[in-house]
Amino acid sequence: MNLETPFDIGKYLDGSPWTAFQRTAVLLAAIAVVFDGFDNQLLGFAIPAMMRDWHVARSAFSIVVAVGFVGMAVGSAIAGRVGDTLGRKTALILSVLVFGGATCATALAEGVTSLAALRFLAGAGIGGALPNATTISGEFTPAARRALAVTLTIVCVPVGGVLGGFAAAWILPALGWRTLFAVGGIAPLLFAVVLWLRMPESPRFLARHPERWPELRALLARLGQQMSPDTAFTDRQEQRGELGTMWKSLLGKGLLNDTLYLWLCFFCSLLTVNMAFSWLPSMLAAEGRGLAESSSGLAYYNFGGIFGAVLCGLWISMRGSRWPLMLCALGASASAVAIGLDRSLPLAVLGLHGFFVNAVQSSAFTLSNHIYPTRVRATGAAFALSVGRLGSLVAAFSGAWLVQSGRATFLNFLALAMFGAFVAFALIRNHIPRPQLSMIDSSSEPI
Repeated sequence: MNLETPFDIGKYLDGSPWTAFQRTAVLLAAIAVVFDGFDNQLLGFAIPAMMRDWHVARSAFSIVVAVGFVGMAVGSAIAGRVGDTLGRKTALILSVLVFGGATCATALAEGVTSLAALRFLAGAGIGGALPNATTISGEFTPAARRALAVTLTIVCVPVGGVLGGFAAAWILPALGWRTLFAVGGIAPLLFAVVLWLRMPESPRFLARHPERWPELRALLARLGQQMSPDTAFTDRQEQRGELGTMWKSLLGKGLLNDTLYLWLCFFCSLLTVNMAFSWLPSMLAAEGRGLAESSSGLAYYNFGGIFGAVLCGLWISMRGSRWPLMLCALGASASAVAIGLDRSLPLAVLGLHGFFVNAVQSSAFTLSNHIYPTRVRATGAAFALSVGRLGSLVAAFSGAWLVQSGRATFLNFLALAMFGAFVAFALIRNHIPRPQLSMIDSSSEPI
């Protein structure tokens, strides 16, 4: 091949087998998200213990939760641009280092003020990891399996939450909240070294940067595709839909409608998810449950979310995204109302609500990967996530009041938010289509 006949990297990736090398890249991104989910939820587990140790009211932590979500919004926006400019790998590693370091330092916090500052930094790293991890998973995976790969990456948020819940249930009563944060910080710092040594850069990203084509040729060689030194690269299908600037790509004709409704979906679903992450243990504690039991309630919520996200991802792979996402959003709304009506239900029933909510949130990232082209894919996911953090701010400031108002009010608020997500999915035009065998091209670009 010569410079006049560039190698189509997108066609090659979509038409080639999903190799062990590619699956390893997805696995590394997914593990980073496990640590992201673990550290994201530690504050929610620790608030009841901190209230007791520092002798402060629950409402004092509203600003801490809010500052953390501001950090997530800032981190999402910055890391998205870093990912689209310097590379997904670089942005992901930096994000893991930031949230790991800040979480580790939180073990030394001596009051609400220092806790808020550290939570902002941790939030920036947590917010930056998700858009780049999901982009890496999507861009290393053939089209036929992309929805499932991205979903399996995002489902690692509740996986991290489950691990955090069980860790908190054991560590908090025995060793205290400082040990919990130390464990949550040291582990991702060590994993950042693994990412640096083992994580490859996205081939679709490398194809857009001629100065990094030697790196792309070496990566393709690891996939079993030998390239000549003068090979040029393109990604025709992705580049065909791109407009002149980032803002035109996100808000230009043809994408404005879907971008705005995708933002509404992220707003509603992140409001719901982070209300649970930040305040569900406090709500259970307000009902008279102990630290271990309150932490277990959120673990059940996350455990249900794992199954919901995986099954919804499989459903989307077979049927497209419109009806699975709309029905899961309705299920999240209805289950919240039902749980709020009956206080005698066991804690495990919280897993049903988590099943539907995490199915929606995880699959929203999959939909974002479908809507936006390569040049702005990480930025598109990052901006959607940043807008979603506004919903998280609503959760931060309203959570303490809703906890005091009781279970029914708390859960009815979540039901209303998830109905908003249902409306957003109904209005999005460019859903992931139902796969057709005739659309899958098993051939690759000749060299």
